[in-house]
Amino acid sequence: MAETVTQVSALAHVQSYHERSKHRLGAYAAGPETLDWDAQPDPFRRFAGAPLTPLPLDAAEESIGWNQLFEPGREARSANLAQIGRLFELSFALSAWKELGPDRWALRINPSSGNLHPTEVYLVTQGLPDLTDGVYHYAPKEHALELRAAFDGPATAPRLLVGFSSIHWREAWKYGERAFRYCQLDMGHAIGALRYAAALLGWRVRELGLGHVELAALMGLDRAGDFLHAEGEEDEAVFELCFEAINTPPLDLPEVLAGASWFGQANRLDAHPMYRWPVIDAVAQASRRLTAKPTPALPAQARRTLLPSSTAKASQLIRQRRSAQRFDRSARTHTATLWPLLTALMPAGQLPWDMGQDGAQVHAVLFAHRVDGLAPGAYLLPRNITAQARLQAALPQLTWKPVDRCPADIPLVELAPNPALAGTLRALSCHQAIAADAVFVIALLAELPSIKSEQAWLYSDRLREAGLIGQVLYLEAEAAGLRGTGIGCFFDDPVRELLGLGAPGTEAWQVLYHFSVGLPVADARIASTPPYPEPRP
Repeated sequence: MAETVTQVSALAHVQSYHERSKHRLGAYAAGPETLDWDAQPDPFRRFAGAPLTPLPLDAAEESIGWNQLFEPGREARSANLAQIGRLFELSFALSAWKELGPDRWALRINPSSGNLHPTEVYLVTQGLPDLTDGVYHYAPKEHALELRAAFDGPATAPRLLVGFSSIHWREAWKYGERAFRYCQLDMGHAIGALRYAAALLGWRVRELGLGHVELAALMGLDRAGDFLHAEGEEDEAVFELCFEAINTPPLDLPEVLAGASWFGQANRLDAHPMYRWPVIDAVAQASRRLTAKPTPALPAQARRTLLPSSTAKASQLIRQRRSAQRFDRSARTHTATLWPLLTALMPAGQLPWDMGQDGAQVHAVLFAHRVDGLAPGAYLLPRNITAQARLQAALPQLTWKPVDRCPADIPLVELAPNPALAGTLRALSCHQAIAADAVFVIALLAELPSIKSEQAWLYSDRLREAGLIGQVLYLEAEAAGLRGTGIGCFFDDPVRELLGLGAPGTEAWQVLYHFSVGLPVADARIASTPPYPEPRP
């Protein structure tokens, strides 16, 4: 009985956090009153004293086309240092340096709210021919692996795991209490980045269902002495890369870590923080998955039914991904471009929805501004059939009219026409022009866990799924010759009310993320330079 009370208490805490961190028309969620841009946290975590292994930089040689990624059955490459280099170069490495006047900052392959990058990445290796068995931290600025732990044991069959953690302060420094949401959205971005990069190598990806204690131990995040003067990291998840046998034996964590030699001291990112946000630590603790869950079996891969027209190399699109800062407000697109993009959101066993995760729980509300062939207004793309019935019950006042000439495998329905939508979306997206000037905006809607479910960690799962959808939209926009940008700042309840979710009984349905797509306008003042000085062999 005590366990159930604890679970319910944790879920109530999560629900309270979500309500507390909402932006409202009369007041934004609690955040810093001032920012010292010259003293923002170091964007790069390093472990002093950890041996460093540089990774090759040759992803430009990848010739696989974007459309080819969605063809199942490609041969998996053998795991070695060269392929690990490509995996990380196309998922978490730097993509460019930007300069404006005296300011210089790095962009990365994986997107992040405010370009703040709270997500840290770890690699666990066993049985590779050219890399010591152990735990590594990925250093994106150097494109190198820092050896955090060397395993003391006999060689095993080749195995690769990628683990994720979050440094909440990186986001909280700028965004205050809402930052936990953004960290989880960035986790979804990172999971998507990993899956697409692995697909280039012919590898599958699945999450291992480890609990909080096991995750922290595997990545060395429970080693307080290694973080004495540094910000801690919250363990998030670990994924297995499947390149030989899909059904590998379960991970024997005590055996793997027994006798391991650990290296390195974490650097401090912000020596003089001006604020503290204890609510973030509290919601992180409340939303931890404390017990393991079964590792899912991977489904058979399905071929995507409607491919984008792009003939670009997949590596090119992945490396050129950017968050748009401005859109051409006169630009238009067509349903011929929109339909493949919406197809990419449907979880039919296709990339990246082939990782064995639970059924789709986050749904897309499409606000079409300037899409030829589609009248301006709000449309809903329910991503599973069961949810469609629950959504229709929550929104009985809307039209639910099927969209003419929409492909059969895209269950898009019209909710309400609105010729003046652009101005409305600008107001609701914290008055940002990036929402009004887009050709369309997608709001991501989910039913958050209830007391009945007793699973507070599902809150993080919903946000991560929204972030994964965001990563799909980023890359699909690039493939369509457009550009996307995530919008984490919106007025939560007014958006819900616009959809008709203000009535009693609809409280579980919440908006988690906004995403805009349009034709980007470049800022000629900003110079761009390569991410790394020169290619490495």
